[in-house]
This record gives sequence, C-alpha cells and structure tokens, in this order.
Amino acid sequence: MDTKPIFILLIEDDPDDAVLIQRYLFSAMNVPYEVHHEDRLGKGLERLLAGNIDAVLLDLGLPDDQGGLSAFEKVHAQAPDVPIIVLTGHDDDGWAIEAVQKGAQDYLVKGQISGGLLVRSLRYAIERQKLLTQLEHSTKEIKTLKGFLPICASCKKIRDDKGYWTGIETYISERSEAEFSHGLCPECVTKLYGLHYEEKT
Repeated sequence: MDTKPIFILLIEDDPDDAVLIQRYLFSAMNVPYEVHHEDRLGKGLERLLAGNIDAVLLDLGLPDDQGGLSAFEKVHAQAPDVPIIVLTGHDDDGWAIEAVQKGAQDYLVKGQISGGLLVRSLRYAIERQKLLTQLEHSTKEIKTLKGFLPICASCKKIRDDKGYWTGIETYISERSEAEFSHGLCPECVTKLYGLHYEEKT
C-alpha cells in the first residue's frame, strides 16, 4: 500500500478560513497528508517553486495580488502540472468559473465547504491532473513521430533528442504503443534467397 503523503499547499490570508480548512482535512482525510500554509501569494509561489506539492488550495482574494484571476494565473504558470482548487467567498463568483475554464480543477465556495466535499475535490483534482499530464505527454510524443526524423542513409538508425543513434524499432517503441511483427518484403526475398515472390493485388 502506498503511504506517501499528499502534500497540499494552502494559500489563504484569512487565518480563520485557514484553520477551518485544515480542520476539514483533518476530519475527512483517510490517507497521510501534509498542509503547507502561506498567507501571501508571493510566499505561496516561493513554496511552489521548491517543489513536492501535489495540489494547491488557492484563495482568489489575496492582499498582495491585483485581484481577479491574477493569483490563479501566476500559480498556474509557475506549476502547470499541479492541480489548483480555487477558493471563493461568493457563490456566484464569475472569476472562479473562469478559472476552471482556464485550467483550475475545481472551485469551492468557502461558506459551503465540508470535509467530505473538500477531500473529494482534492482527490478528483489530483487524479484528473495526472490524466491530463499523461495525455499531454502522449500528444507530444505523437507529434514527435509526425515531425522530422533524422535517419542515417546507410544503416537507417534514428538520432534521438539527446543525439544518440538507435534502431527505428527501439525509437518508435519508446514513443508509442506500436508493436512489431517481422517478415520480408518481395525485394528482400529475391535479394536474400533468389526467389521471386509476387505481391497480391
């Protein structure tokens, strides 16, 4: 069983809200976790830069920010692969909905948060972000196979991104789920065995 704790970065300037959110986590989390609380956006960005954060709980109304979606945009730009859950004090906050449209995994209204809701949102956010990251990685690999491939004119090896020459099967296998079956084309049958093989039409 994986006992690695979930590392949560809480960026919230209201001390009462911060304590309440941590109480909700304590009451509902049934897996190991650690909360790193920062009360300013600048400090939160510094902690995020240090790494080892699995999810961010972000208040949009921070005193050292311009307001609006500025805080979300800065956090998202700093760590695009870390899921962000936006915290808002207003049920009809258009900023929170827009943040989700721009990449936030969820938004929660402070007065309506419960332990179960908060933990469920965190778990879903982390899992969704993992899937999105895997999808983006796979898409980049597919694009790599569609792009320019430097192939040796003699041995037909491919030069990879690090400058090493490798066999084409190895190169493709490491970047896709393709499987290979082997045979001989008619030209090679003739060249190797002196046999003439006519292709089916």
